[in-house]
Amino acid sequence: MILARPISIDRDADLEPVWERLGLPTPARQLLLDSVGRAHLLLTGLGSPETSFLREVADSRLTCILSEPEIRPGGATISATRAGIEALARLAERGGLEALARALDAATASDVPPDPTTLGSRTFRWGERTFVMGVVNVTPDSFSDGGQHLERHAAVHHALALAEAGADLLDIGGESTRPGAAPVSVDVELERVLPVLEALRAATDVPVSVDTRKADVARGALRAGAVLVNDVSGLGHDPALAAAVAEAGAALAVMHIQGTPETMQADPRYDDVVAEVIGSLAGSLERAVAAGVPRDRIWVDPGIGFGKTVGHNLFLLRHLSELRVLGAPVLVGTSRKRFLGAVAGGRPPDRRLAGTLASMAAVAVLHGADVVRVHDVLEAKDALAVADAIARAREGGDLWGPPRG
Repeated sequence: MILARPISIDRDADLEPVWERLGLPTPARQLLLDSVGRAHLLLTGLGSPETSFLREVADSRLTCILSEPEIRPGGATISATRAGIEALARLAERGGLEALARALDAATASDVPPDPTTLGSRTFRWGERTFVMGVVNVTPDSFSDGGQHLERHAAVHHALALAEAGADLLDIGGESTRPGAAPVSVDVELERVLPVLEALRAATDVPVSVDTRKADVARGALRAGAVLVNDVSGLGHDPALAAAVAEAGAALAVMHIQGTPETMQADPRYDDVVAEVIGSLAGSLERAVAAGVPRDRIWVDPGIGFGKTVGHNLFLLRHLSELRVLGAPVLVGTSRKRFLGAVAGGRPPDRRLAGTLASMAAVAVLHGADVVRVHDVLEAKDALAVADAIARAREGGDLWGPPRG
């Protein structure tokens, strides 16, 4: 699969890791540093026809440099004006290279918010603000709040409290996916989530999603009133899950994970964590569409903490905006996760609120997330109100905008 995604090149940073990531030969590096005012795209997944095409392109609006094959096979970096990228896409299309043309078009459209998603009675208009998904774990062993809401009454009370605090949607899960967690049966998972779902549908109009990897659980939850399925396996666990979502006309969130919850933290490794996460999510998107889920009903999640080291998690958050090339709303869950405790000196889950809020504010200001999945909704809403206001601030004086009358 060919992907073209915008990247940032910082003149003031130590650029060696950037050059290694792009696979650029030494003589080509200064060419990119000198292309002030241009966009930079990293292309991956190129075959021989695309490589030959790019090698022969002659256009003053762009510079194309093929990656060194031993570092990044099938890769290239393009420095170009927007008009140059659009012209290149049309030229590729006329040359029969439709996959390359689609990738370039997706890159130029990555700064446009995805189409809105309607869940139940509510419509989520992406780009207006960062939305909040409240976590309700109906499990005995989740890493942060396992056992606290296992009983139906406690789970419903907690969910309604999150709704009252301002949650835009509620995510109900009956199987822990913490590192090392063992799977549970379909019957157990349904026994945990269905009574809670049914009670919530009668008590609130806040949309409810079900956090599950299993098609049978998804079907039961969707019949009970869930409107979104949140699959941490990215359709890698149950091949029938996407079809179950499509049959119900529901929405689907696909997450990246390396391994399974039981094995994912056993020495995770990547050559390029951003590229591999994007490539995996692109594959999940295509499988969901092939099963009948409309593309505008699919969200993507990079899977922070799922088969990643502390460094992988931090790097992904820093480069989260690159996921925009997938054209889907981005869901991110950092709430109370282990990497936050590690960065803050070893904080346990119940002392990771400050780190959680810092991570959410960062991805909101960097335009990386459309939805954040959190345990502490009230505090998250306040932090995001400030972060979104900073990200969208426009009153910089008359020189920055229309004069005030």
